[in-house]
Amino acid sequence: MSLIKRNEANWLPSVFDDMFKTDWLGGTTNVNSIGTSIPAVNIQETEDNFSVEVAAPGMAKDMFNIELDNDVLTISSEDKKEKETTEKNGRYTRKEYSYSNFKRAFSLPDSVDSEKISAAYNDGVLEILLPKREEAKVQAKRMIDIS
Repeated sequence: MSLIKRNEANWLPSVFDDMFKTDWLGGTTNVNSIGTSIPAVNIQETEDNFSVEVAAPGMAKDMFNIELDNDVLTISSEDKKEKETTEKNGRYTRKEYSYSNFKRAFSLPDSVDSEKISAAYNDGVLEILLPKREEAKVQAKRMIDIS
């Protein structure tokens, strides 16, 4: 349990923020401070590669930007939608728009072969495959003769 200074006059929203914006293991949820959703990411390591999966249903593959700069992999997206309802005299009665974006960045280990990184988007999941360099892969066990 940690001690947190609270504003006594307004303690209730702070309690709910602490409860719903952090997970039970001490991390934060995928909602930022302004309520925008950040896609969840799964990272898996196998003997030959790392796999990064980004849960982003309802998006198109051309909405993503994947950039590699100095061993930092950055995944971002931006989406703007606008809908206008007009009357016959040309005045609009309602105009709705939405804007959403996210950016996630990951430092890559030296074992990743940056020239062979690939990505695919299927069924709402963006998967980025990060192959390991040959020298970084786990070598098979072998016996060494003693002379």
